[in-house]
Amino acid sequence: MIYRNISRPLLDALGDTPVVLLHGARQTGKTTLVRAIAENEHPARYLTFDDPAVLGAAQSDPQGFIERIDDPVVLDGVQRVPELALAIKLSVDRRREPGRFLLTGSANVLQVPNLSDSLAGRMEIQSLWPFSQGEIGGVREPFVDAMFAKRLPKLSEKVNGPALIDRLLVGGYPEVQKSRSAARRRQWFASYINTILQRDVRDLANIEGLALMPRLLALLATRAGALLNFADVARSIQIPQTTLKRYLALLETTFLVQLLLPWYSNLGLRIVKSPKLYISDSGLLVHLLNTDRERLGSDPSQLGRVLENFVVTELRKQMSWSKVFAKMYHYRTRTGSEVDIVLEGAGARIVGIEIKASATISAGDFKGLKALAEAVGDRFHRGVLLYTGKEALPFGKQMHALPVSALWRIGQ
Repeated sequence: MIYRNISRPLLDALGDTPVVLLHGARQTGKTTLVRAIAENEHPARYLTFDDPAVLGAAQSDPQGFIERIDDPVVLDGVQRVPELALAIKLSVDRRREPGRFLLTGSANVLQVPNLSDSLAGRMEIQSLWPFSQGEIGGVREPFVDAMFAKRLPKLSEKVNGPALIDRLLVGGYPEVQKSRSAARRRQWFASYINTILQRDVRDLANIEGLALMPRLLALLATRAGALLNFADVARSIQIPQTTLKRYLALLETTFLVQLLLPWYSNLGLRIVKSPKLYISDSGLLVHLLNTDRERLGSDPSQLGRVLENFVVTELRKQMSWSKVFAKMYHYRTRTGSEVDIVLEGAGARIVGIEIKASATISAGDFKGLKALAEAVGDRFHRGVLLYTGKEALPFGKQMHALPVSALWRIGQ
């Protein structure tokens, strides 16, 4: 079993919180992780709602089900029985002890009203994403923490593991790590998407246009890393914007896509302005784009899209275990200055990260980062350009060029 870097934060949460939810996309290893925890560090009974008998018992009498099972208990797949939330709430209110319920869900509980509303203030939520590059290599990456350190740590001299383009092609899903051929990966991703759309989406919403969802997901993949223009996407797939927003919410809820809000000093504007859209795994994105190694190697535009998606999703994973509590945004001004990623840490400190799919860089590539530094003033902590070269290079005060591999090599 590959060690998951979120294990320690998950155990810490169980040590002081009555209900802990581990949610994330299907096939990211939630069941494997919670069963290992229940058998070792946090002994607990394990029940899964994939078992028809368990599912039927919970649905027929939610309160009696919770009252009659001994805790600590792991309830796997809780998004299938949202009516359990009230019963868990009543049980916790009667006996508020830490670590009683460890729940898992393959839907974003924040967008499943019964679960999120009923357990507010009683539940801590942790997200499990596909394997990070560090997890695949057996290390805990401190890149996010390093970005806010006073001085950047050194890069490890070891560059073990597959080449960058192979990392992009494979992504992080555990099952895909076993697939040696591109053909087998294509088959797995096709089955994976079909399972989510036919099972999880149907569980969450009875929608009439399920046949459109694969087309919509493929269309969104071509816009990965771009501002999400609802009118343009709705027109392209010939559905009303209201329907598009409903479908997009379902794709977010099932962790197939994720949105990156814009950074503004005015907090209100972050919500109303256009987000950027990303597919939640680079291997899944490669599949949806129907591309391959040769195309990525010869098409800088497509390589840039996949690489940016890769970096954003790797940072999202690392933020779930980093010591620095940071939020991630993108930055774009009316005059055209933009920065791919903005990390906002404690004390509103700002780190800007640009991504360039090239081994050649110049001072001009820091234009957006310098505009961000000027806009935020003393709050600007550091600007970093991630590129496909091998050297870590200074580019003036607070500006650095780092290889993309710094994501899993820095501080090791």
